[in-house]
Amino acid sequence: MLTANRKIAGVIEDYVIMTFGLFIFSMGWMLFVIPAEITGGGISGVAAVVYYATKIPISITYLAINVVLVLIAIKILGANFGVKTIYNIAVLTAFFAFFEGIVKEPLVDDMFLSSVLGGMSSGIGLGLVFSRGGSTGGTDIFAMIVNKYRNVSPGRVIMLCDVIIIGSVYFVFQSVEKLVYGYVVMWVVSYSLDSFLSGANRSAQMFIISKEYEKIAEFINKEAIRGVTLLEGSGWYTKQDVKVIMSVVRKKETGAIFRRIKHIDPEAFISMGSVMGVYGQGFEKLKL
Repeated sequence: MLTANRKIAGVIEDYVIMTFGLFIFSMGWMLFVIPAEITGGGISGVAAVVYYATKIPISITYLAINVVLVLIAIKILGANFGVKTIYNIAVLTAFFAFFEGIVKEPLVDDMFLSSVLGGMSSGIGLGLVFSRGGSTGGTDIFAMIVNKYRNVSPGRVIMLCDVIIIGSVYFVFQSVEKLVYGYVVMWVVSYSLDSFLSGANRSAQMFIISKEYEKIAEFINKEAIRGVTLLEGSGWYTKQDVKVIMSVVRKKETGAIFRRIKHIDPEAFISMGSVMGVYGQGFEKLKL
């Protein structure tokens, strides 16, 4: 009974967070991107270009295109993904329609600021949706499929798919400026999305030299529950042999490790660097 309740609570949490993400996403588009007459990628970008050319509401175009695309998601990514995608498309369509009825003029007059604010909101909103296994349809579907089988970030896949979509806005306005700002939106969305999704999983590689290496290694291995590799080293200046601890940990774990090292050996020498990707036990699975 308790397990069933937790599962239900988890599902409710997923949909609440996705709904909030969709609201942020739609807000970025309808409050900043659309009033500035620029566009981003995805089906939202296609809908925006259609709106600029024909004045057909974005919500209608977005819904019509995704009715077809969602069938692809159901077939390739499974029924659960399809259910979430259908929900997200319906909710996002409703949010688009809601903002279409209340937004009458731009909140900001600067196109660059509109691009950055709209891109950040869109990227964060997509991050919330992606983190719960959902999609807003369109190019997001392709990003999720590729990320399922390959170690390629969703933001990069979306960026590659969206170049042509954003480029099409030039044929509507004949404006290089609006085209360039469209690519600014695309870059900000990609960067914000990747930063959001990888923020909690960023890792650091630590090299520690200390005479108390055994105590430090024991702490990292037993309490921080991270692997430790002991390397043989030799100090060039002192000509003395030393033990070098090498460990890869989550960045959020480094604070506790630093505090314990300071307690064990205040004179320990430590170097730490960010790593782009860590695969294996305790980290990400290697996808081939």
